[in-house]
Amino acid sequence: MNANERVHYWLDLSEYDLATAKVMLEGERYLYVGFMCHQCIEKILKAAFCKWKEEQVPYTHSLLKLAKECGLYEKFSEEQKDILDKLDPLNIEARYPSYKEKLLESLTDETCAALIRETEGFQRWLRNQL
Repeated sequence: MNANERVHYWLDLSEYDLATAKVMLEGERYLYVGFMCHQCIEKILKAAFCKWKEEQVPYTHSLLKLAKECGLYEKFSEEQKDILDKLDPLNIEARYPSYKEKLLESLTDETCAALIRETEGFQRWLRNQL
């Protein structure tokens, strides 16, 4: 797979994850709305990494690390940095059940709908950088 194909691979996954977040909102699976929003941004940052680096994409789920390593973090507005801070802890893949329960308490229909809107706007901005 060449660099351009890797970029498109990650972009396609990012789009899929955003669509999945919307389905999770409709199904009131709020914990997974947050997770899929995180995944959406993680994957578009990995696309950016592929575009500008000749190295292997880092094996990390840290949005902050990915944004810094691909050189985009310095271009983020304060609002975008806030979105990143909001999304980073939503990677729930390896979290303990008590953490998931606490996180779930903060995720309502309204907060998840807002999170999707913010993620969608951020994803669009990131895509335009590519």
